[in-house]
Amino acid sequence: MRREHFTLDVDDVDWVETDGKPHKPSVSIEFTGPSTMLRERLTGPDGDLLEAGETDVALRLQAPLDDDTPGVVSVTNRVTGEFILELNEDADDVLKFISAARGYGESSNGDNGRYAVEITLEDEDEPFVRYDKQTFLVYDDDGSLLRQHSLIPSGVEL
Repeated sequence: MRREHFTLDVDDVDWVETDGKPHKPSVSIEFTGPSTMLRERLTGPDGDLLEAGETDVALRLQAPLDDDTPGVVSVTNRVTGEFILELNEDADDVLKFISAARGYGESSNGDNGRYAVEITLEDEDEPFVRYDKQTFLVYDDDGSLLRQHSLIPSGVEL
């Protein structure tokens, strides 16, 4: 699967800049390539779709954090560590999304996640999977965790 087969769109993040009422931010990822491999990666060994707790979402910077820093957003299988998908995205946009998720989490009890991720296959109207997530990890270009930019619920040790 190629990164260019994925497009990412976010919703409910603009309220952060306008000090509006917090809304749960969501990210929609559409896959336009052959769906067989992505379906397999989103399915566990038992044949069921992976649950939200069996996946991790992260941003890996491709250069030191600055204006216009490129990054790679990934969804991985938490159990195996295998990449489910990767796509290129501007780090500033992702950090804005994380800020919205953090703000939403502070304004709510966060029981149903701080943000939502939907993955849709081409030519399907409904998302193939939808996850409510609490964590979004950010790594620098050397692979070190950037805690101050990551979304990590209190009480979680990494």
